[in-house]
Amino acid sequence: MAWIWLEAALPLGIIAGMLCVMGNAQYFIHEAYHGRPKHIGNDMWDVAMERRDKKLFENLSSSD
Repeated sequence: MAWIWLEAALPLGIIAGMLCVMGNAQYFIHEAYHGRPKHIGNDMWDVAMERRDKKLFENLSSSD
């Protein structure tokens, strides 16, 4: 009677493990495609700052 909890814990462990595997797969695929980790909570301000930074880096590299 003491090992009954194992019948529920094993499938739950497998499900939790697969969720972790899928989450890490999404992270690594996104990082491989974009070259950087995904920015969580990206709002309009962050997008504007990324465009500004990209423009600044392009101007800096073209002036060399």
